[in-house]
Amino acid sequence: MTVLARERAPAKINLCLYLGATRDDGRHELVTLFDSVSLFDDLEVATATADDVVCEGVSGPNLVHDALDGLRQAGWDAPPVRVTITKRIPVAAGMGGGSADAAAILRVAPRLGATDGTSRLRIAGRLGADVPSQLVPGPWVGVGAGHRLLPAPELPPYSIVVVPQPFPLSTVDVYREADRLSLGRSAVELEVVRHQLTLGFSTELIVNDLEPAALSLAPRLGETLGEVQRVGADHAIVCGSGPTIIGLFWGPEGSGRAREAASALRAVHPEVLAADPVRGGDGTLAPN
Repeated sequence: MTVLARERAPAKINLCLYLGATRDDGRHELVTLFDSVSLFDDLEVATATADDVVCEGVSGPNLVHDALDGLRQAGWDAPPVRVTITKRIPVAAGMGGGSADAAAILRVAPRLGATDGTSRLRIAGRLGADVPSQLVPGPWVGVGAGHRLLPAPELPPYSIVVVPQPFPLSTVDVYREADRLSLGRSAVELEVVRHQLTLGFSTELIVNDLEPAALSLAPRLGETLGEVQRVGADHAIVCGSGPTIIGLFWGPEGSGRAREAASALRAVHPEVLAADPVRGGDGTLAPN
């Protein structure tokens, strides 16, 4: 077995997520600001007798397998591959780990066989709303179901603490609870937010409309939000559909402050870590 390629898959966070109505396809209208951070899964692609995906400790459907199927159906002529995923992004945690892995194999695909960008973008959109934004890691504004991408406003320097939880939350369940709680905004409200994001970023836009639904399903998250605020985070929010909590630390000193906060939280949350934004596909840290 010969290793053909290696690729890092950064986690995503939602710096804001505004929820709208349910679409005809069952998904929801969104306006969201994504960014990629330095918490990575690692993918190793090697020769094989048939396409295969190995991800130790994770069972069930895998978006990387679906991405490979989509590439084959689109005429990708690479030899059969075995993709081994080393997971570091928490599973079912609102950080888009499965989507990040699928985007990573779509980035690798042109190195191994003929495939065009249009086909890969189409495959990404079919795989899930988070996948297109991770084809080119970095900040994006997502509209529609989050899968249509617009340029993001320039972001000030920041770092985060990531506080994984010892339990998962189903994205489907969180959205269903959001519907039960009538958390969705009008189309006019979403358009106002989209327009604000075209004008520039303001920390006043840091809102996660899914947070009340996540807290309704897992009330203990409220305690973790309070803990993150008490160690000095400028903002503490549920990440995406949860249950991961992130703390945001703005400014040139944000990286050091985030690492101090992670140290303070580690006795209660041993899996806590600090992370920084990443840009491009190679895991390079953004200036911070």
